[in-house]
Amino acid sequence: MTGPDRATRRVTGSPWLRRFDAGPPSPDAPVIVLLPHAGGNAAYYRPFSPALSAHAEVLIAQYPGRQERLGEPVPECVGALVDGVQEALRPWRGRPLTVFGHSMGALVGYELTRRLERAGAGPRGLILSGRRSALLHRAEDVHLRGDDALIGTLTALAGTDARLLADPGFRELILPALRGDYKAVETYRHEPGPPLRAPVSVLIGASDPRVGAPEAMAWRELTEGAFTFRSFPGGHFYLNDMREAVTRALVEDLTAFTARPAPAGSPG
Repeated sequence: MTGPDRATRRVTGSPWLRRFDAGPPSPDAPVIVLLPHAGGNAAYYRPFSPALSAHAEVLIAQYPGRQERLGEPVPECVGALVDGVQEALRPWRGRPLTVFGHSMGALVGYELTRRLERAGAGPRGLILSGRRSALLHRAEDVHLRGDDALIGTLTALAGTDARLLADPGFRELILPALRGDYKAVETYRHEPGPPLRAPVSVLIGASDPRVGAPEAMAWRELTEGAFTFRSFPGGHFYLNDMREAVTRALVEDLTAFTARPAPAGSPG
């Protein structure tokens, strides 16, 4: 493990969360937690961190089975990912929290928000990116396919450099996490419950083959809070080419959410 990785783990106190910003954050600063996509890792969000850190303490989830957690078993259900992130966030309980997740991270973020609200520590707001509503199940079996088909799915979404995906060593490293993450997403089933109280903001790429605007806007049914929707040019990984515009949207949402009163029953 490199020096920065060790420092990050000391700062957050958990391998589940990383922080790339230099220097200690204000103990009163709002917090935003960023949740990666299937096969993704904390480093994906590193380019977003500097701009966001001017407005909040930026925590990035690092799921098991990748990078410095490569030797750990990969969770194969969304609930296990939520368990890890929720426990890791305990030291920040009482701080104004915004949750952001892209693709699989959107499901993790939604279920995390449900859990936190039930525990009386609901976040100020939830931002969901690149994912259809949790109410809309689609039968998929990518996690059951062969290695080439699994890598082909990732290649088609243009989320990872094709040159890396063509390298056998790199493929061997990412396949277990990718397969486990796809299994988590594809076996997820929404369980009925009260709607969220938190406001929800939804972002998508206008040409995303995985989610259309009506599917994304169906998230509105799952909250009694305010709802906003934004569409950006690009596909499933529109964030790559639209980083500045997406960062501005995140800052706008973060600022608006933080200005809200603390949710009822929340210590923050």
